[in-house]
Amino acid sequence: MSNEVERRALARYLEEHNLKQTKQREAILEAFLGVRRHVTSEELYQMVREEHPHVGYTTVYRTMKLLCDVGLANERRFDDGATRYEVEHEHHDHLVCTRCGKIIEFDSEMIESAQERIAKGYDFRVLRHRHELYGHCASCRDDR
Repeated sequence: MSNEVERRALARYLEEHNLKQTKQREAILEAFLGVRRHVTSEELYQMVREEHPHVGYTTVYRTMKLLCDVGLANERRFDDGATRYEVEHEHHDHLVCTRCGKIIEFDSEMIESAQERIAKGYDFRVLRHRHELYGHCASCRDDR
């Protein structure tokens, strides 16, 4: 899968902000875009180091902050306190298992409509929101 659009977006941002494009940033971007789950900077650091052993943790951490600034990544904090990153894509909400940490993305037109209706009822203009439901996934439930 090609990540050319994302590469160009990063290059454009770096140029506009007089920052350098580096092989390390490119490697971190490619690894991040290849992950299909919410990932911590520590997890990403371990993945990147497999092929690029000279990349430091601080470089990964700062690059993830940079990718958030560019709009390629979203930073998420769930109940466990760890900062996780996900690839920026269409709006969605989360189900979070408090036992195993599994995170399930979902979208619901019914929930979105209800939120809009509630905000309108209070004459409130929503700029953004996060909806997270905490509980136990099918694998962790006691009632199976």
